[in-house]
Amino acid sequence: MQLSITGRHVEVTEAMKNYVTEKFAKLDRYFDQVIDVHVILDVEKLAQKAEATVQVNGATLYAEDTQENLYAAIDALIDKLDRQILKHKEKAADH
Repeated sequence: MQLSITGRHVEVTEAMKNYVTEKFAKLDRYFDQVIDVHVILDVEKLAQKAEATVQVNGATLYAEDTQENLYAAIDALIDKLDRQILKHKEKAADH
């Protein structure tokens, strides 16, 4: 899994990189066909946004979340992507 992290209006610190890497390792554990992940962390006044595009074998998944805390936005983003990956995995298994 190749992970790239980009910051808009925020400098991505080492702690943020470690947190995102640790959380996205959870997705790789459930579904080993994750090819590429691009995460964008964005800060706009009081809204802190995390969005990610995940390429898996046969599909491209996208999710975003906005919270007051950037770490909470990353957690909610992981939950959304987890549900999408499980749905994709079930579809592939049913097919």
